Amino acid sequence: MHIRRSPEEIAANRARYEDHQRRGLSFAPKALPEPSPLPAPPVDEARVLHRETLPGGWYHALRLKTGEVLRISLDQGFSSVALIAWSAADPSERLNLADTVKVQWTTALAKGRVLFSDMGRVMLSITEDSCGAHDALIGGSTEASNQRYESPVGAPLRDTRDNFVKLTMKLGLDRRDIPGALSLFSPVRVDEGGRFFWNAGLLNGADYVELRAEMDLTLGLSNCPHPLDPNPAYAPNPVSLTRLAAVPVPEDDLCRTATAEAVRGFENNALATL
Repeated sequence: MHIRRSPEEIAANRARYEDHQRRGLSFAPKALPEPSPLPAPPVDEARVLHRETLPGGWYHALRLKTGEVLRISLDQGFSSVALIAWSAADPSERLNLADTVKVQWTTALAKGRVLFSDMGRVMLSITEDSCGAHDALIGGSTEASNQRYESPVGAPLRDTRDNFVKLTMKLGLDRRDIPGALSLFSPVRVDEGGRFFWNAGLLNGADYVELRAEMDLTLGLSNCPHPLDPNPAYAPNPVSLTRLAAVPVPEDDLCRTATAEAVRGFENNALATL
């Protein structure tokens, strides 16, 4: 169905677009900080709401309220963790990695960057990150990608695709509701020939990342090897999850002010609460 718009509506839309364009061209993005320090500093115990250990090969769903922070820590050995997210209020709004990469002009998602929904709103801010080695392009493992491993008799190897199908079913959702997954602690890069490769030198050992919820969220996590992980053994280690209570966020918070796109995303968040 073709929607006919009045000349006034067309002019208003054009003016809004040109205003966004001017602001984007005149906005000087802030330089991102150095990676977060290692070893990871202890959390403020007064803020701890919940602790969870995600075993290797398994999945977990959790809720985050606006302002709460999730620390994901590799303090028991290396693992890749695939992450997906939905708005808790309306799960038809979900994580959109294509927009996240496109509007921030980079696939290097690290401390100071944000993760967008498919409605142009900010879902999560990366407030701490010790490595910046995350993959927004390939996605999680599948039954096919696990074929390279030797599976013990009677013990099928878990993969991220199947984990997320099970997780969404338990949430009352459908496999069509599963968005593209961000693979944390997965140092995938692109060489000069346009081929993906695993740059293990970006990892530091006991890495961690902290994600701040910018709306009420449902998160899905899967702890399975990344498809490009060169380890010949299927050996994901347990991952520590710590949910922290919200604290006030200053107006000059880096994630909220680093780029014009982030500023607009948070403006969209504010509009949705009116």
